[in-house]
Amino acid sequence: MLRMDHVVYPVWDAQKTLDFYSGVMGFALTATYSGPDWGGYPWLMMFFAPGDGRELVLVALKGAKRPKHDGLAKDVRHLAFAEKSLKSLSHWRGKLKAKNIEYWEERHGPQRSLYFADPNGMILEITAPPSKPGTKTRAAALAAANKWIAN
Repeated sequence: MLRMDHVVYPVWDAQKTLDFYSGVMGFALTATYSGPDWGGYPWLMMFFAPGDGRELVLVALKGAKRPKHDGLAKDVRHLAFAEKSLKSLSHWRGKLKAKNIEYWEERHGPQRSLYFADPNGMILEITAPPSKPGTKTRAAALAAANKWIAN
């Protein structure tokens, strides 16, 4: 089975992104690469380590314009991180409040989640306890997906 290695997202303000992911999120900046031309833009890739052995790679393209809003719910695209327990979410509530970062909370079965935006408008989620994904396709899940697709 494949293991997620890294995800890559564009960002619109390199300085605010660096400050947010190192300061607010507490991720280590482990590498950077830059070049003069990626699709016509000078670029900077920042590699952040959330601490789970994977990487979050954020790419600033100097002069690139943010795409227009597509009308979808703002959290239909988001990046989720997990804390070990529900109690540890209180640390994040306090941290977000102290930094004046607006957030909202949702309940997903036994999980609780905090949602908030980074400086680029990307929605982040911190959930607890961590998800426990399976490794095999569940027949009921496949049937439900096929039923929805057929209708």
